[in-house]
Amino acid sequence: MSWAIFVAIGLSSGILAGIFGIGGGVLIVPALMYIAGFSQKLAIGTSLAVLLPPIGLAAVLEYYRNGNVDFKAALVIASMALIGGWIGARIDNQIDAHTLKIMFGVFLIFMGGYMIFEAK
Repeated sequence: MSWAIFVAIGLSSGILAGIFGIGGGVLIVPALMYIAGFSQKLAIGTSLAVLLPPIGLAAVLEYYRNGNVDFKAALVIASMALIGGWIGARIDNQIDAHTLKIMFGVFLIFMGGYMIFEAK
C-alpha cells in the first residue's frame, strides 16, 4: 500500500475535520475502505487507532486482538490529520456559516449516497 494514500487520507480528514468538525466514521473509515482497499473492520480498527486518545484504548485493543488495526497507517494518518486540522480550521474561519452549512449538507449527501450505492 502506498504511504501517499495514508498521507492524503490523514491530511484531507484533518482539513475536513477542521472545517466541518467530522472525522473517523465519516471520513477515515470510508477512505480506508474505498481508496486504500481496507476491509470495513480493518478500516474501523485503524480509524480508532488514529483517534485513540479521545475514543478509548479498549476498542482499539479489541480490534487489534482480532487483527483489525494497522498501526503504521494510523500513525501516518494521525500525523497528517494534525496538520490538516490546522489548515481546515484556518479555511473554516474564512467561510460564512450559511455557506458552511450548505457545504456540509452536500458533503453528507454525497458520502451517504456513495456508501449506499457501493453497498449494492
